[in-house]
Amino acid sequence: MTQRRPNQLFRNLNAKIAALPMILTATVVFAGGTAWTVLYSFTDSGLLPKLDFVGLAQYERLWGTPRWLVSIENLFIFGICSLIFSMLIGFILAALLDQKIRFENTFRTIFLYPFALSFIVTGLVWQWLLNPQFGIQAVVRSWGWENFNFNPLYNADIVIYGVLIAALWQGTGLVMCLMLAGLRGIDEDIWKAARVDGIPMWKTYLFIVIPMMRPVFITTIVLIASGIVRVYDLVVAQTSGGPGIASEVPAKYVYDMMFASQNLGQGFAASTMMLLSVVIVIIPWAYLEFGGRKRHG
Repeated sequence: MTQRRPNQLFRNLNAKIAALPMILTATVVFAGGTAWTVLYSFTDSGLLPKLDFVGLAQYERLWGTPRWLVSIENLFIFGICSLIFSMLIGFILAALLDQKIRFENTFRTIFLYPFALSFIVTGLVWQWLLNPQFGIQAVVRSWGWENFNFNPLYNADIVIYGVLIAALWQGTGLVMCLMLAGLRGIDEDIWKAARVDGIPMWKTYLFIVIPMMRPVFITTIVLIASGIVRVYDLVVAQTSGGPGIASEVPAKYVYDMMFASQNLGQGFAASTMMLLSVVIVIIPWAYLEFGGRKRHG
């Protein structure tokens, strides 16, 4: 007599029941909230949401607003520079720490410590450091270089790079740890074979190690990109969007529209555009991670 297999629906029933709150939260709060935001982005909502549909009027107004265009330009500059420099610096630091140097744990803690701080604290610290009256500029001038100028937060043309410096200081440590974990996962025999074959170290990293660390790089890029899209508190703490609107970012635009200007429709439209940018990042990552596995599995 053959034993009847249990219904797949009732397998691991306790685990499925325990996961129900998380599933309901994700469905109702995240999926429901997202759908609600997109729906009301097509309305003329002001202080309170109302189903007064105006089609694409909010989006036309959004992309005709100079402040939004400046925020998109800043996000693009900040995002590209943040992605490149954080990956580059993080990988270099990880490669140096991977040489089994003395006091490795101390250096790793020092580099990672800024990530434990909130963006508000980081923004305030770098606001002081970049202040021309008592920051880096004042210190260097006190050493005798009277013509030294370094005040990016007060120059509308380069203020976004002042924000970038603070972001790199805080986030590079996490990238370093992720890269170091990836490097420690490389088989030691690969390094020995490269040394026996006389392959220079830089070629070993470039053509052997980095391709093997592809999953680490993809995960790191997704983490950095998601943080770039929602950057807000760092800008508020450092510049409050100034000088003028020179350091505006989309998240700050959304907040100001929804709470300061009491224009929910415009805020929802800007939020939807931010959501679209996140989707553009997530879909290629999901395809590379899960689509590739399915093809090769």
